[in-house]
Amino acid sequence: MDCAHTTAVGDCIFCKIIAGDIPCARIYEDAHVLAFLDINPIAKGHTLVVLKGHYPTLLDVPSCVGEPLLRALRLVGKAVREETRAGGFNCIQNNFSPAGQMVFHSHWHIIPRFDNDGLPDWPGGRYADISEMQQLAASLLARIGGEPSGGTHE
Repeated sequence: MDCAHTTAVGDCIFCKIIAGDIPCARIYEDAHVLAFLDINPIAKGHTLVVLKGHYPTLLDVPSCVGEPLLRALRLVGKAVREETRAGGFNCIQNNFSPAGQMVFHSHWHIIPRFDNDGLPDWPGGRYADISEMQQLAASLLARIGGEPSGGTHE
């Protein structure tokens, strides 16, 4: 897939922002990525890092944008953390409606985080036992087409 030539989707708000039809508070741009402040921030400095090509979910994103995307996430994450004096930041990407995706154009959220900021921590959970975890891992590995390594991570 050619990373430089993707088609914008007429009703996509991010495609309209990328095209300059809708204004935004831009903070970074290169040939593959545009980053701008979220208009409805979870915290001041909440930034969206949007691929310029219209790829609905992560599953549609070509690997050729991986390096520029990672570079942008690192640059933007560092700048947001330093400028807001945040102790850390979340880098979140939602895929499909059940995961909270509302705009079907691949994008990442950089959200500055502070001690006791009132935002939820990762809820976490447990498997019934180690065999349940190992069975799921084996099924996923088979679906991906990999070979078992023999080790476990708990």
